[in-house]
Amino acid sequence: MVDVNEIGSYPGTPRPASAAATPPISAPPSQFHSPSLTRSPLLSGDDHIQPATAKTSRNVTPRIRTPRFITPLGSPIRRALKLTRLDPHDAWLPITESRNGNAYYAAFHTLCSGIGIQALVLPVAFTILGWSWGVITLTLGFIWQLYTLYLLVQLHESIETGMRYSRYLQLCGATFGERLTKWLAMFPIMYLSAGTCVTLIIIGASSCQLFFDTLCGGTCSAQPPTTVEWYLIFTSAAVLLSQLPNLNSIAGVSLVGAITALGYCTLIWVVSLAEGRMPGVSYNPVRGRTEVNRIFDVLNALGIVAFAFRGHNLILEIQATMPSDEKHPSRVPMWKGVKVAYTLVAMCLFPLAIVGYWAYGQMIPADGGMLTALFAFHGQNTSDFILGLTSLFVIISALSSFQIYAMPMFDDMESLYVKKRKEASPWWLRAIFRALFGYICFFVAVAIPFLASFAGLIGGISLPVTSAYPCFMWLKVKKPKVFGPKWWLNWSLGLLGMALSGVLIAASLFVIIDRGC
Repeated sequence: MVDVNEIGSYPGTPRPASAAATPPISAPPSQFHSPSLTRSPLLSGDDHIQPATAKTSRNVTPRIRTPRFITPLGSPIRRALKLTRLDPHDAWLPITESRNGNAYYAAFHTLCSGIGIQALVLPVAFTILGWSWGVITLTLGFIWQLYTLYLLVQLHESIETGMRYSRYLQLCGATFGERLTKWLAMFPIMYLSAGTCVTLIIIGASSCQLFFDTLCGGTCSAQPPTTVEWYLIFTSAAVLLSQLPNLNSIAGVSLVGAITALGYCTLIWVVSLAEGRMPGVSYNPVRGRTEVNRIFDVLNALGIVAFAFRGHNLILEIQATMPSDEKHPSRVPMWKGVKVAYTLVAMCLFPLAIVGYWAYGQMIPADGGMLTALFAFHGQNTSDFILGLTSLFVIISALSSFQIYAMPMFDDMESLYVKKRKEASPWWLRAIFRALFGYICFFVAVAIPFLASFAGLIGGISLPVTSAYPCFMWLKVKKPKVFGPKWWLNWSLGLLGMALSGVLIAASLFVIIDRGC
């Protein structure tokens, strides 16, 4: 039986006679022209899929063909590509079933995933770290994560093997091996996606309650929903929006989420700056009762900063939505989109952290951060329009971010069905998968009472995914000169990231237990 996962390149390899009996591909009609099947990951050409005839079984795994090159005078890259591999199931999975993305889509998705509710609690970390170490930590963290982001964009497609690694776990598996990947990367990535969705439910539901109170102004006769009911309302809206089929189809949602995230971040820090510092504000770092408490509080603050830079687990998935060939590799438009997105991210994170700490100091609420502070300290002297608009922006941004962070989980759940049945998931099963994930996050969110500690724990667990694994993967794949500058840089950052992850997880767990949350 011919290996359906291999795509031969010139010169053509004769197929055994038994291959002629292989039935043509069966795929849903909507997938016949899907870029993930109609072109090889790195090679351009007239790659095609033969539509299934009436006698073809739907359970046949697709076989993808590539033609002979028109001319033997191929480029050096083309001659180096002896074999290109492509997972034939990609055309049926949410992340890769559409490869029509571009630099604009990449910017929308990256900005929507890179900025949001995690920025609201950054001033909480400053209350522990103080002015100097707070600014230094935030700056170093931004530079570090931007560097590892660049590494991932470059590692997405391999010139040597012709592979496109469309998911973070695929790149880890190709680099570290499948067994080691299950231990090192699977849990942090799943926890990062699910944990962020849980946090979005907490913030989104709280913002719904603030929006309702702002509109009513104490004059409504209707009984407002309880906190759990607000969680349920927000989750139901997120589940309804999650029925959009794939990652490219939510580009408009990501654009709206990015615009609203920029809007509420700017509104919050501008209002805080305009109102001035609170009376009696203090910038002395908060100290714990014992030396152990102080150390763990500092580490938990570092975890909150790390949580602000989560999102690397989505970069390869976002890049996978783009077409790619040897002359126009996807890393070029992807990096353009990333640069634009993270310029805007920096314009939001740094003012929020610095202005927030300047305005409120140690008075910044640990649960909710800047959003809670805006309503607690300026709710009486700020117009209801500004307060209501800020809450509405947070709600829309949280709903949008939920979609992109949940997409890898949707992809994993559907892949189980696709690999077993060799066909796309029916619409009703896709709806069940997405509703199941959304309401599981709802039940977890109800049980999480303290956002700041939860943010530190997510940051500690996600730190290797963001700051360590990309360095190790670069060393393994690119093989820089031993003891050279790149070798030392990546080894140092990788080992430091792993060490910090361990102590941050321990510190966050200690803080959660110590505070009884």
